Amino acid sequence: MDTDQLISHSRARFEHEAARRTLREKYQAKLTFAHAGGMWLAGPELLTVLKLCSDESVILDLYQNPVKIQAEELYELTVTRWQECMNAWLTEYTELNRNR
Repeated sequence: MDTDQLISHSRARFEHEAARRTLREKYQAKLTFAHAGGMWLAGPELLTVLKLCSDESVILDLYQNPVKIQAEELYELTVTRWQECMNAWLTEYTELNRNR
């Protein structure tokens, strides 16, 4: 490989990593939502906590504020948000890798 090819390859690799970071930040923002006076981050941790809670519980939101919630209702919202975001993220990630 000559120098120009090495530079081109390095630049493409850097741009791909930057695009992956941007994609991650985009979907992390979409996973955050408000409900019952609290802010929540849809993910495995919240889903696990909600499965362990009784119907009406007090848990800490994203900003460590105690919030009284209906566990089943918040669980359903979280699962829906999680699946929608993960499916969209996978689609964009696959496209990004295909274009690389």
